[in-house]
Amino acid sequence: MTVEVFVIASGSSGNAVLVTSGETSLLVDAGVSALQIRKRLEAFGRSPDEIDVILLTHEHSDHVRGLDVFLRRHRAAPVWTTHGTWSRIDVHSNGGGELSSGTTVRFGSLSITPVATSHDAAEPLAYVFDDGGHSAAVCTDTGIVTPLLEQRLQGCELLLLETNHDKDMLRHGPYPWSLKQRIDSRTGHLSNHQSCEAIDRVGSKVLKAVVGMHLSAENNCPNLVCENLRETVANGTEVCAVTRSEMLAVTLDGSGVRFNRRSLPG
Repeated sequence: MTVEVFVIASGSSGNAVLVTSGETSLLVDAGVSALQIRKRLEAFGRSPDEIDVILLTHEHSDHVRGLDVFLRRHRAAPVWTTHGTWSRIDVHSNGGGELSSGTTVRFGSLSITPVATSHDAAEPLAYVFDDGGHSAAVCTDTGIVTPLLEQRLQGCELLLLETNHDKDMLRHGPYPWSLKQRIDSRTGHLSNHQSCEAIDRVGSKVLKAVVGMHLSAENNCPNLVCENLRETVANGTEVCAVTRSEMLAVTLDGSGVRFNRRSLPG
């Protein structure tokens, strides 16, 4: 089996990730416009109409901004998220339902385990995907990596993990003090250092790649993220970072991990 992950948007301007295995395609979040979701998927040879299920991490606009229009313009895929997130959005889904942290569900060839995160949202989630041969996790928008989250990340071959900010850059950067406090809080966003500490604690021997996600354009840079990650992971583990101005396809199969970076479509 092959798991493919397409990061078509990552950052405070919008987030959306397509995860596929076999004939199953799941979209995690829809935080850019429906038009951009379509154009960015098509840049990788994928179609919005192949999406079987939409999974939402939480209700913030950079994760749901394009959802309503997307559901009206394309085949209405069922939307699944937590009760708390449902209570904060006004979207009508064709099917779908509620997810609970720790309760695994299966959609086609992929098993999905939602895991609670620590963010200033109603009931936010990370997701672990497993097709029986390979496993990957999408974990952003959390101020800390809890012991439960660490446990769920163990055994994953691919981690798409938030590396939002460098603490020094945030401290000396242009944001107002109140925003700096929010970002650096237990319900904010992970710093490079926090993410690296979490990876070190997870200590997975099967980890093949880490992708830094949700980078701040003002308080981080991809070279710094990759430098920090390389100092943490074991030899042979691939690392990269995705900025808001690009996309990334990650292929996970029996031969390892491959990255394919793309510019945003015009």
